[in-house]
Amino acid sequence: MRKELLQGLSEEQIKKVESCESSEEILALAKSEGIELSDDQLEAVTGGYCGNSTCRCSSCGSKNIKHKVKQLPNNAEVHIWTCQDCGTSW
Repeated sequence: MRKELLQGLSEEQIKKVESCESSEEILALAKSEGIELSDDQLEAVTGGYCGNSTCRCSSCGSKNIKHKVKQLPNNAEVHIWTCQDCGTSW
């Protein structure tokens, strides 16, 4: 992850982020640490915004994408796209 996206985090938090193996782990870590992600950070973690009909799965190239909005306790919204063919989420 680009260093500018880690601004505002402690060294300990940065190490935790760097040890995460998926965007889901990073989102869970942010929630457990009480960190509110900026739009840029959220897009970087989740693989970027994909809100149009030309969206394709980065793993298999499918356009069979499902969109879901998850409300976080701090009222922030997380947009999650899932490929219905291979199961990849971002």
